[in-house]
Formats: sequence, C-alpha cells, structure tokens
Amino acid sequence: MKTRRADIEFKLEERQQASPDADRAQLKVLADELKRHRKERGLSLEALADLSGVSRSMISKVERAEAAPSTTVLSRLAEALGVTFSRLMAPPTEREMLFIPAASQPILRDGESGFLRRCISPVLPGRGIDWVLNTVPPGGGSGRFVGHKRGVSEYIYVLQGRLEAHVGEKTVVLEEGDSLYFEADADHSFVNVGVGDCQYFLVIDSSRIR
Repeated sequence: MKTRRADIEFKLEERQQASPDADRAQLKVLADELKRHRKERGLSLEALADLSGVSRSMISKVERAEAAPSTTVLSRLAEALGVTFSRLMAPPTEREMLFIPAASQPILRDGESGFLRRCISPVLPGRGIDWVLNTVPPGGGSGRFVGHKRGVSEYIYVLQGRLEAHVGEKTVVLEEGDSLYFEADADHSFVNVGVGDCQYFLVIDSSRIR
C-alpha cells in the first residue's frame, strides 16, 4: 500500500462573470467524472485510495462535490485511473469539431500556491492529447505531479515570465519563448522564479499508450 499524503483542497477560480451556480456545476462535473471512471474500473473507494495514495475520505468528498482536490491529489487520482487530468474535469464528447468559449473552459486554482490551470482542449474519447494553459504567481508552483505511465510525453511553451521545471533529478529554467519536451514518467513540478506572473502552455501526449 502506498503511503498516504496530506490532502490539500483548493477552490475554484473566481471568474469575472462566474457565479456560485457555475462553481457548483464545475464541482459536480468533477464529482461525476471521478465516480464514473472509478466505477468503470470496478474500484471501490478504498481500492482507489490504495492505488492513488489519496485518502478515502478525500475521494468521497470529491465524489459528493463537497471539495475539489489540489493539483497533486488530482494528478494522483488521474494517474491511478489511467486518464488525463482534463478528462476528470469535463465530460467527453464525440464531436469532431468543438468550439469551447472561454467562459466554458474549466478553470481551477490551488488556494495554497495560486497555481491556476485552464483546460483548453476538448475531452474526446480515444484521443491522448491534453492541452492546458497554466498561470503561476511569483514564488508559486504547480505542486508535484506524480510520474505518468511510460510513453507519456509533455511539451511546455512559456508565454511570459520565468519557469523552473523539475523533472526527476533534472532542473531547467525557461525564459519567455523557450520550450521544453520531456518524457513524463518521472515526478515533475514547476515553479515561477520570475518577478511577475508566469504563463505557459502545457501539452500532455499519452497517445502512444492508448
């Protein structure tokens, strides 16, 4: 059994035109998708807790739409279920062409670090691409992502600011306009080491393992 780590909750980002109803709706989508994927794999709450290292009580709270997990916790759950991060944040669609207005893109903020994650790719069955726009405040970070299955790759492009990337035992600092590719089967994390907000695109490619 994996060692359980402290569960850290984070709140939904308050958008300019966001409402309590919109926040509750996003939590409900996350709750439904987590429960659906868990049950499709025949996992009990305890079994998923053992696989992910996330406490049973936290998983239960998320599935009841009472709490949203931190970046680290959600990455553990996604990895244990064998799905992308974004697949737990939005229901799948069969459409080949899909317009996603900015107001409809799931946005989550880690209340401890200020790390903001905007999912901008559609969640399409059979696809292995997860495209995200991340914003990190000065001194903030993404939290630690557990390593994915072998074959998963990640691509980063820095739109503004300075980003320190930690991949396994390696560290590199990216400036505005720099890009990074890495095999994502090692633990990885990202920290803003600049004086202002750092914004970067992240593409997770798991198509080789599907």
